[in-house]
Amino acid sequence: MSSQTVTFVVSQELNIPLRIKIVALEGCKQLLRPSQKFTEPHLAKKCSNLNSVSDLFVSVQVIDTERNRKLTVPVFTQFVPFKTGRFWNQWLVLPININQLDRNSALKIKIWEYDGEDQCEFASLETSIFSALDCTLKRGRESIRFQYDNPSSCEVEVDSVQNLLNKYDQGEIKTVDWLDSLAFKKLETIVKETVLPKNFFVLKIEFPFFELPVVYTEAVNPDVQKNIPNLHNFENQSEAIENKQGTQAKISVGKAQESTRKFYDPDQYNTDVVEEKFRRLERASKSSTLDRELKPDAKKRDMLNQIIAYPPCTKLTAHEKGLVWKYRYYLVNNKTALTKLLQSTNLAEESERKEVLDLIDVWSEIDIDDAIELLGPVYKNLSVRSYAVNRLKKASDEELELYLLQLVQAVCFESSSTWSDKSNSTFTIVTMDQSKNGTNASKSVTPHMMASWESIDRSDTASNGEDSTVVISPLAEFLIRRVMNNNRLTNFFYWYLKSELSGNQHLVHILDSFLSRLSDDKRQQIQDQTKLVDIMKECCYEIRQLKDTTPRKQELLHYLMVSKLRPFLKGNNVSLPIAPEIIVVDVVPEDCKVFKSSLSPLKITFKTKDRHNYSIMFKVGDDLRQDQFIVQIITLMNALLKNENVDLKLTPYKILATGKNEGGIEFIPNDTLANILSKYHGILPFLRSNFPDDNEQLGVQDWVMDNFVKSCAGYCVITYILGVGDRHLDNLLITPDGKFFHADFGYILGRDPKPFPPLMKLPPQIIEAFGGAESDNYNKFRSYCFVAYSILRRNASLILNLFELMKTSDLPDIKIDPDGAMLKTKEKLCLNMSEEQATLHFQNLINASVNALLPLVIDHLHNLAQYWRS
Repeated sequence: MSSQTVTFVVSQELNIPLRIKIVALEGCKQLLRPSQKFTEPHLAKKCSNLNSVSDLFVSVQVIDTERNRKLTVPVFTQFVPFKTGRFWNQWLVLPININQLDRNSALKIKIWEYDGEDQCEFASLETSIFSALDCTLKRGRESIRFQYDNPSSCEVEVDSVQNLLNKYDQGEIKTVDWLDSLAFKKLETIVKETVLPKNFFVLKIEFPFFELPVVYTEAVNPDVQKNIPNLHNFENQSEAIENKQGTQAKISVGKAQESTRKFYDPDQYNTDVVEEKFRRLERASKSSTLDRELKPDAKKRDMLNQIIAYPPCTKLTAHEKGLVWKYRYYLVNNKTALTKLLQSTNLAEESERKEVLDLIDVWSEIDIDDAIELLGPVYKNLSVRSYAVNRLKKASDEELELYLLQLVQAVCFESSSTWSDKSNSTFTIVTMDQSKNGTNASKSVTPHMMASWESIDRSDTASNGEDSTVVISPLAEFLIRRVMNNNRLTNFFYWYLKSELSGNQHLVHILDSFLSRLSDDKRQQIQDQTKLVDIMKECCYEIRQLKDTTPRKQELLHYLMVSKLRPFLKGNNVSLPIAPEIIVVDVVPEDCKVFKSSLSPLKITFKTKDRHNYSIMFKVGDDLRQDQFIVQIITLMNALLKNENVDLKLTPYKILATGKNEGGIEFIPNDTLANILSKYHGILPFLRSNFPDDNEQLGVQDWVMDNFVKSCAGYCVITYILGVGDRHLDNLLITPDGKFFHADFGYILGRDPKPFPPLMKLPPQIIEAFGGAESDNYNKFRSYCFVAYSILRRNASLILNLFELMKTSDLPDIKIDPDGAMLKTKEKLCLNMSEEQATLHFQNLINASVNALLPLVIDHLHNLAQYWRS
């Protein structure tokens, strides 16, 4: 941590033992002359008199220098046989905690040797534990220099080189690998060349590193505070209030004239009121006329381009905000810069808000992804949201369907309590008369009326007890009007709202308003779909309650299909909620089945109006909204790839949550990779059994192999970006025509129930089906991966903005960490890398996945678990 920091820890908070590292002893004493061995034989018993690297050991204990008493028992180093130097490199844990230390506490270090009979003292040294300059606990290396003949005159050395080494270890000096290696080699040379005079020694020790400085504090006895008298002057009153708060830490910083300690300011990272005032005065004083003519130089233009290229919801610094604001008129033709300008504006300030809203009217038209960003929870100004809605009006129905799920989420948090500005937007107030079977009247509200919308609500409601008044925001009103003109949008808008209704009265009002405006035919269609879903739910509940074998459940399902579902379909031609373009007229009971699962999901096969069969899997008791969201994102990514003429043969099967714990899934004929390997012992034999071709090298028709290679590449990229977890051979599926796809998205954004999950699931059986890692198909697979990853990175803003709109949703893996959802996706997209670096990164991912051994072991364990479970 920087030495300029104002953050520290007080010693009273550290209830951990004090540790000291004994590193080494340098220097040598004057050895005995040969004649002295005979004249003074008692001196010859000490090995240090005969050998410059004789064995020594060290003891350390804590003492109180002021009271001249010992605070701990000594702790000794272990025996080390010295050869070329005296090096211990041992940490000693002292039997005292840091919060028990006194400011006068010091280390009593004794160096011992043997005199032939018992241990004797070689040298005795002392060094303080807290720094005398700022009362902080010492950190890093320390050298104690002493003279053998007079060890009491020892002095602590902390030279400039040692200071630099301490700062380097604390991370205050940036590491440069090539330069560091040269510097440390030079330091080693200097140390070796340094020769101490005879009888002079340097003991090197090391104090532990803490991330923050530890400042000495002494605890105040709470019993003393009870006797504080009531004082009437201001200073004493303040002191009394502080003492009532319990035991306080009194920070000692030494003499006032010597202290340089900077104390922690809890508001240091909050908005600086002085800076905020300066910013407001600066922006208010500058003439807009002068700002219109400002143009950045080359350096600032590069900085602006860098800021504009930031991913969505990147927090700008004060300097970056000031730069964007300064050149706002220059940026008016840059459509992608609008969101950054809005981040740089304080919309609570009337002058800034008015100027920016005027600028929006002449700004270059933004793209759909930026419009979606403006509908996120960050932007609460209704004028800004209305501008985004106006941009959405130009989107086609196909585009709108791709984003409809997220737009419904945006409506969820667009209640009246979140609107920060009601002065520049037009609202719709809908009064629904419940006595007239859903008829309604609507009226526009002017800005000054909207400022008191609550009183409008009360007055209208009070005038007629049977009426209910609903305030519809611009986004909700736009969606209602738009979806009414498209049967598919009508269908999905209803079910998206219905699955989010629980506990959200705001959505209930919107849904009521939407249903009240539908034509009789469309309202009847919705009612028929709701009845169909209710019947399927009843069937699920009845079969689940039957505690019997699967064949018996199958018999019950057949009976329910004939007795309940068939009569309803015979009298009503119902469009399926999951695919409204499909009209079902009957059920095929013999093709319906119960899956082996605790929830007993059903496969229900319908007879369509054009005499085809259409199968779905209906589940009750499982929240399908997360799976629905992931499939919707896969559908969007498929559309983005196709816009670039890249068709990777993806299979984004249809899935629709009809409630919080129920929904349907399109049933696509397929087989799991686990079953394929068990039955065919490989993917190629499975593909050959469906579309053989003896003229091809692998024995499979080329278009089927093309489907397989492309779909594998597409799903490898997409599941990596979305962080799909819990990948095993039972949720990797292959259709008879070679299309590979994933199912079951219960774990996303890197979550996984298994330990050490791979970043990308690429089983070796797939590489084997390509023809090996040296085959042309494998090279094509890698090329498709790189192309797909590049295209999706270019569309990162749209993908990230859609994730941002889901922050307030109840999706399990997003609800755990709403702010981290977009960050995890952004991390996978590697937006800080160049195109070449990203390609290399993905290449390394593929190589790591192909060579990974642990996923194979986990797949094997999963298969064993499934075997014993069945």
